[in-house]
Amino acid sequence: MYKVDLPLDQSMDMAVERRRSAEKARKARIFNTRLRVMGLDLDALNQQAQERKHQELAERQRDNALDKLRQYHDQLLLQQDINEKEKRAALHTDLTQYWATHQRADDSRDADLQADLKGAVTVTMPEAELGPASMQIFQGEGIGAEQLRREQMTNTERDLRAQKEDNERRLMRIKHRETLQSKELMHQDLMDVHQAALEEECKKAARLALDNYNQALAAERAEKMKEQHRREYRENLAEVQHTLTSDMMTECAEAAQRAEGGGRPPLVLADRWKGMQPEQLSAIRREQEAQRLERQRQREAEKVHDAAWNLQLLKQSRKAEEEEMRAAQLRRERRMQLDHCNMHLAREQQAHQEYLNKELYTNKPTKAYFHQFNTTSR
Repeated sequence: MYKVDLPLDQSMDMAVERRRSAEKARKARIFNTRLRVMGLDLDALNQQAQERKHQELAERQRDNALDKLRQYHDQLLLQQDINEKEKRAALHTDLTQYWATHQRADDSRDADLQADLKGAVTVTMPEAELGPASMQIFQGEGIGAEQLRREQMTNTERDLRAQKEDNERRLMRIKHRETLQSKELMHQDLMDVHQAALEEECKKAARLALDNYNQALAAERAEKMKEQHRREYRENLAEVQHTLTSDMMTECAEAAQRAEGGGRPPLVLADRWKGMQPEQLSAIRREQEAQRLERQRQREAEKVHDAAWNLQLLKQSRKAEEEEMRAAQLRRERRMQLDHCNMHLAREQQAHQEYLNKELYTNKPTKAYFHQFNTTSR
């Protein structure tokens, strides 16, 4: 046999080292008071905090970009507004300059009429600069201007007179129409007044007929009331006559009784009864006296019975008091026995506690005894 040097197996050592590292990490997790008591996942919390910071940073950057975009748009709109105003001002300036240069009031063909001048307008510029196209008045052109002006004034006066006549005729037509409308309104008012008068006459006639009808009804009702009063008077007179001649007023005793068949006593009529006779009153008094004596005997018997019952109740109450006193005495004796027993048990317990404190538990544990616990995670 040849001796061969084989390589050592390091797997066991690596496994032991791996278990030691795991045990060490486990101890760090288990014996960490913050993690054990609060149950916090610091890695997850830190990751959430980082994500929250990144999110806030992204939102802040987005808000800044939007603010810059809004500012750019505002500046762009302001610049466009300024450019538009400058263009309008430049256009107005150019237009004003063009009017002042090429469209002067003095260069117009009716400048003499506007300036209230007679004849041609005096041109200050030389003819070489004006040219043939700029000439306004030619030779022989103003010969009939005065006659033309008079005819124009005549035509204008005739036109004004015609307009005035037209206005007068229109005003006359308007006045005539208003007169017709006022007459129509007056006629309508007269018709309304006549209609109102006719309606008032009809109402008066209706009221008069209604008053006559009501008076006829009142007369008929008054006649009926008189007839009713006469009838009631006759009935009342007959009733008084009957009452005066009746058995009630004559006090007839036989009228208050009515005979009944079958051997029964006579029936008393309440509306005719005038009272009892002396014999009936004496019989009623004798019956009342007999009833009073009977009631007195019953009360005396009830008094004797109540006295016997009260005596029995007194005996029962005395017996109950005696029983209660004996029960109270028995409870006091039992409580005293229980107190003696509790005192004996207390002395025994105190002696046992002194034995435990002074003789049995004399070896107190040291710090090393407590430090031997919780040294491993298993």
